[in-house]
Amino acid sequence: MSAVPSRRSTMTLFSDPGSLLSHRVRLVLAEKNVTCDVVDVDPLELPEDVVDLNPYGTLPTLVDRELALYDSRILCEYIDERFPHPPLLPVDPVSRATTRLYMFRVENDWYPLVDTILAGGKAATRARKELKEGLMAAAPVLAANPFFMSEEYTLVDATLAPLLWRLPYLGIELSGIAGKQVNTYAAQMFTRPGFVRSLSEAEREMRNGS
Repeated sequence: MSAVPSRRSTMTLFSDPGSLLSHRVRLVLAEKNVTCDVVDVDPLELPEDVVDLNPYGTLPTLVDRELALYDSRILCEYIDERFPHPPLLPVDPVSRATTRLYMFRVENDWYPLVDTILAGGKAATRARKELKEGLMAAAPVLAANPFFMSEEYTLVDATLAPLLWRLPYLGIELSGIAGKQVNTYAAQMFTRPGFVRSLSEAEREMRNGS
């Protein structure tokens, strides 16, 4: 956490328009209908604001008046607590902890595979296979409730949806009964107004090839 030298009137999100992590945060902002200045940033040419405020030089970086935050999960939880309606984390401690555990699993088991696939090479083929198998195995869970293990939309859904949006771009096609279950869940996520608003132009192009 860093102090921001000049007071800002609104929140500012420094975002990589093609990044899974940045998309996740933009999605939470959109689901909350939070007014925020989204600044598209090339991760290879970070602006001085990001370099000064974030010692790791990573995206996304969120600035809210005197506060600067980094790490996408910290950003998502901060936004959820800062703007409590609609809540994206359960109220009771057990359900809240369980939801955080689901997010942890997605972040640690699947997000790194996306990075490996994008890096290319032999490792990408293995990662693509592992991610596909993981999603297919999770299909019954995605089909069991309106949202991921819940009757309500949560931060887990906001963590999963940006990944699922990228599947065609990653060269992953899901088929069979399990594939249909995953795709049905994904379609439900993609038609939400918040998801539509969260998309950058680069992310739209991942699907339409334009």
